[in-house]
Amino acid sequence: MKLIVDKDIPFAGSAFGALGDVQLVETAALKRSDVRDADALVVRSTSRVDAQLLDGSGVTFVGTATIGTDHVDTGYLASRRIAFASAPGSNANSVKEYVVCALLELVAGRGGNLKGTSIGIVGVGHVGSKVRNAAEALGMRVLQNDPPLARQTGDRRFVSLDELMDADVITLHVPLTKSGPDATQHLFDEKRFSRMKRGSIFINTSRGSVVRSDALRNALVNKQLGGSVVDVWENEPDIDVELLGKVDIGTAHIAGYSMEGKTNAVRMIREALCRHFGIDTEWHPVADVTERELDIPSGMPTSESVLRYIVSKSYDIAMDDRMLRGIADRPAQLRGEYFTKLRAGYRERREFANTSVRLPERYAQLARAIAALGFRNQQAMSNREKIVQ
Repeated sequence: MKLIVDKDIPFAGSAFGALGDVQLVETAALKRSDVRDADALVVRSTSRVDAQLLDGSGVTFVGTATIGTDHVDTGYLASRRIAFASAPGSNANSVKEYVVCALLELVAGRGGNLKGTSIGIVGVGHVGSKVRNAAEALGMRVLQNDPPLARQTGDRRFVSLDELMDADVITLHVPLTKSGPDATQHLFDEKRFSRMKRGSIFINTSRGSVVRSDALRNALVNKQLGGSVVDVWENEPDIDVELLGKVDIGTAHIAGYSMEGKTNAVRMIREALCRHFGIDTEWHPVADVTERELDIPSGMPTSESVLRYIVSKSYDIAMDDRMLRGIADRPAQLRGEYFTKLRAGYRERREFANTSVRLPERYAQLARAIAALGFRNQQAMSNREKIVQ
């Protein structure tokens, strides 16, 4: 069996190597001739998979190590009886942690309080439900919008999008859909931003085209919004550099790029591929089990400053923001390449569960919130890295 696998997928060689002849390639540059004699194709979101690529090939299985599928023509695959698998929920925890970091950076970092602040969550699936739980752990007042789930469950906790507009924070966690009753393309446009609470914070970690870039830029320029965090962009990798200059935090579509999230995605695609071809074999990735132990420095003024310190030591979102802002220094024709390289060569980032927090008695009231966010209590472990101020 011949498998074409994106070279930037973590553990690609070890995960798929035992299943056949694996060719690790840059799938974004694939041509029809490259897959003509392949049996399976495993890509990331940078690859367009459609008839133009697969017509005349022997591919019977396509997997994408991503939660999104808008880069794959699933209708075409179905018409050709080509099996398809994605990795929904694989990086949900990673995105949740990104949102927590962003919230603490924008609110606690400005001396504000998350406790009692309202947050409107648009899309309450794999990611949105985790964001809801984290926001509740931080003492935020949560409003939820998810029309498909509302119809399925009849749950009155779901409210209309209009009812979210008075929230202090709005965060998006929806797929990109271009038609139907729940279409999300340009869900947030000039009219929608004008209805948001003046001075509120807007976060998008879903898909770039859910938001009109020019509308968001105008909302920031005219101070309709008090802050914005953008991880996903229209027309990636050729992003709106002017918009980047206006947002508080801008990153290169890496919210879900924790090592754990990437590993989960590879495992899910590998299992689907094995089921399709009737292969009975397991894969156990070799992971770094080092636990980081974090001490809390004395003299921190508020509980939220403690939370911000803990979270930032586990994931430095400001570093990712600085890295993306380097795109403005590149010639316009090279900016897309720079964005793509930031994603493909993203640093290793571990999730909160990899950090054990030594919480002083004076901050004991934070123990429940810290545990709910995913951090560990201090444990005696070998081979650990101690972090102190």
